[in-house]
Amino acid sequence: VDCNRRHRRGFRGRRGRQETTNNRGGTMVVLSASILSNRGQKALVSRQFVEMNRMRVEGLLAAFPKLMGHSKQHTFVETDAVRYVYQPLENGMYLLLVTTKASNIVEDLGTLRLLAKVVPDVTGSVSEAAVNECAFELIFAFDEVLASGGYKEDISPSVIRTNLEMHSHEEEMALMLKKSKEDAAKEQMQAQAKAIKERQMAQMRDQLMSGGAGAASRPQTGMVGFGGGGPQQGGGGGMGGFGDMFNQAQQQGGAGPGAGQPSQFSDNPYANLGRSAEPEPEAPKAVAKGMKLGGIGGSKKKKDNLMAGMLAEDNLGGGMSAADPFGLGLGGAPAGPAVPAAPSAPATVLVEEKMTVLMSREGEVRSAEVKGTVTYTANTDAGSNARISVNKSQYMTKCGGGGWSFATHPKVDKKTYEKEGALALKGGKPFPVGRPVGVLRWNYAGPDACPFTVNCWPEDEGSGSVNVNMEFELTRPDAVVTDVNILFPLGTTDPPAVDSVDGQYKHDPGTGMMCWHHDVVNAGNPTGSLEFSVPGGDVDVFFPVQIAFTSQSLLCPIEITGLTDVGSGGAIPNNMTVRVVPESYTCE
Repeated sequence: VDCNRRHRRGFRGRRGRQETTNNRGGTMVVLSASILSNRGQKALVSRQFVEMNRMRVEGLLAAFPKLMGHSKQHTFVETDAVRYVYQPLENGMYLLLVTTKASNIVEDLGTLRLLAKVVPDVTGSVSEAAVNECAFELIFAFDEVLASGGYKEDISPSVIRTNLEMHSHEEEMALMLKKSKEDAAKEQMQAQAKAIKERQMAQMRDQLMSGGAGAASRPQTGMVGFGGGGPQQGGGGGMGGFGDMFNQAQQQGGAGPGAGQPSQFSDNPYANLGRSAEPEPEAPKAVAKGMKLGGIGGSKKKKDNLMAGMLAEDNLGGGMSAADPFGLGLGGAPAGPAVPAAPSAPATVLVEEKMTVLMSREGEVRSAEVKGTVTYTANTDAGSNARISVNKSQYMTKCGGGGWSFATHPKVDKKTYEKEGALALKGGKPFPVGRPVGVLRWNYAGPDACPFTVNCWPEDEGSGSVNVNMEFELTRPDAVVTDVNILFPLGTTDPPAVDSVDGQYKHDPGTGMMCWHHDVVNAGNPTGSLEFSVPGGDVDVFFPVQIAFTSQSLLCPIEITGLTDVGSGGAIPNNMTVRVVPESYTCE
């Protein structure tokens, strides 16, 4: 196809030159240009510039060796009809021009010398194999020297070389545009794949942190096979098996909410998960027994039972039972929507720090930011006239340096806060009942805010598998981090071959994800490592690594020292929660 394209372009380029050469008014033309081997007895390439049939061309070329043997001339030989102008080449080869007898012999010799320069320039070496390989290129070169009709063009070897390269600016622009579109599509594809992977990891992280809410709508194909420093163990299907393995591990350790009945307010996100891997029991079905007269007193109850059965058959219960708080199908008949429990104290205080950390693959903290708030909620009128006392002098001694910033709510009396370290609304106004109010905020950015670091070292073994070494290290000795889950993709659904592990691990074959779990990371357990191998060759598929955990170790040493009524000065009973929430904790 490329040769045909070149030929068409060359023919179009010579069309204008032909109009000029046809006006020369002479009959001096080259009939044919050929390259012969075996001392002129074998034709390798022959190009005709006038209308000639094959038999005449073969006859003219077959007569050349005989005429050359009887002639004493070394550059040309004539017959009654044509003239042969030739020049010996290397390896017993000849360059031959067949012209009319009326042609200009001087011009024919100049054409022969030009073609003798073009042939080695095109083929690289004058040999039969090289000529056969570059046959079409030689024909194109001959067409550049001789126009249609056999007239010589005023052209140099450098111009011929440029024309044969067929440089096209439009073609280059088209190729560049095509490549730019392909690169843009590839970047978009990679961005979409990364976004999908991040969404999957975020969903799994949220499920780990929230205890599997919404599991009723997911098929029971959760992570399987929790391991703890030994061969991989088989786990039950669904998140029930996930919770079982944690509870069993905690029972073996003799501590933790998994050892007994889990508490409703346990910090373990797996404590309330199902404790049975059996399949979900079928919903009760209503059985029609025909019409029954009477029984007015029990008609409403039976009607309610019938409606409940119909809703259960269509999975339209609209809520989860108390025995199955996470919708895992572990309880009895479905119940109505859960009614939130009334607050047990007049006030609720939440001291919270939200953490955003970005680490490199080597464990270097690139960025770390902590945003903290003290949120007060008056549950009843008895808790509305509140005065919140904090240890301002203590935490300002540690956090008064650079990088820290503190701010109170615009409605909080700042003079009272600055002098006494107490948070109350201006003018003695009460707090709104049932609405949380953030009375104090603080912010800090610095690498020392990160409680622990994680590094991941994947290495291509060159045998179709990747060896991965992962490690965590506690960087704040005062921090106590619980329920640490390090989640990362494997790039394959094949199970990993775990060589060594501190803690526990779990593999999800459905999504190709792996979770490395630790119950507690503190000064007594500051480091841990995991080593495994998986099939593959791409070391970038294991990133980003996402970390989820729970903790009560605040970076800011703030404490609520008292909660009193502004009018009476008496203490207000309250429920206080202190927690650290990792909004984004990743290793890329």
